[in-house]
Amino acid sequence: MAGIRDVARQAGVSPATVSRVINGTTPVAADKRERVLRAIEEMGFVPNEVARSLFKKSSKTIGVIIPSIRNPYFTQLADVIDAAAKERGYRIVLYNVHHDLDQERAALQMLAAANADGVIVASNNEALQEELAHYQMPVVVVDALFQTRQVNAYLYCDYYQGGRLAAEHLTACGCRNLVCIRGVQGLYTAQARYEGYRDYCREHGLTEQVVECDYDFEAGLSMTEELLERFPQVDGIVACNDMVAISVYKILHKRNIAVPDQIQLVGFDDIHLASLISPELTTIHQPIDAMGRRAVEVILNEGHLPKEGRRQSFPVSLVPRETTRSKESR
Repeated sequence: MAGIRDVARQAGVSPATVSRVINGTTPVAADKRERVLRAIEEMGFVPNEVARSLFKKSSKTIGVIIPSIRNPYFTQLADVIDAAAKERGYRIVLYNVHHDLDQERAALQMLAAANADGVIVASNNEALQEELAHYQMPVVVVDALFQTRQVNAYLYCDYYQGGRLAAEHLTACGCRNLVCIRGVQGLYTAQARYEGYRDYCREHGLTEQVVECDYDFEAGLSMTEELLERFPQVDGIVACNDMVAISVYKILHKRNIAVPDQIQLVGFDDIHLASLISPELTTIHQPIDAMGRRAVEVILNEGHLPKEGRRQSFPVSLVPRETTRSKESR
């Protein structure tokens, strides 16, 4: 395999000149640059990426840490980040950490050792915030809000408004016995969604009815069975995310409970699957594309700035589909 010295001999320049052309560290005369590029192409030379990253303190890599690849929300977010990074000449390294703090720590250590240009963390693990302050590379936290300011930015949605919109839509559709399947309350995203539902119910004289569930399809199946036993008069369900909403529908269908005629259902996230299933899922839309692209922008354009825990909230919106029905259409 050809090396830098071979390319230099072929182009009639010094190895240092070849290095400058490859790394773009110092201007090179146009004729020499052209000879080097021609020699690289003729000899099939591939620069050593590891060596180049050590030299430039950059690997053209962005780390992405997600809690579970099984959750379509996070795979969709990672896909957006990957596309945005590639558009700017970067690649991503994806870590699926299974909600495990030790795996999150290990991912951060590996990215720092590899001279990653930054890391985008989608984690609700509060204990992780102590780790984030130890790294010089830019850090963006998506879909969570910690206390530490030792990150470049927090990007999240108006989850509280989403909880309100879901409850408001179900009551507008004629529901009076709403049940909220809230996420685990140690999570900021889950707590804010629940509080939006709770406050709407209190303001409109509705009885607050709640069960708690992980953001997980299997957990949603068992919790739906419990919900139906505890609240047999339920006519509207606010699910903590779309995957749990889909598991709710599965149980309702199994029990021959018609959706939306007997029970109406609202999810949260608006993952691609929400519009592909039948009936199509009414849900709260999170602007996943905008959040993912903004995360890459912060890493690449603002990563050199001091970490100060800046916050950016993205608006949510209701997407009415077939699991709810307005009173007028009944």
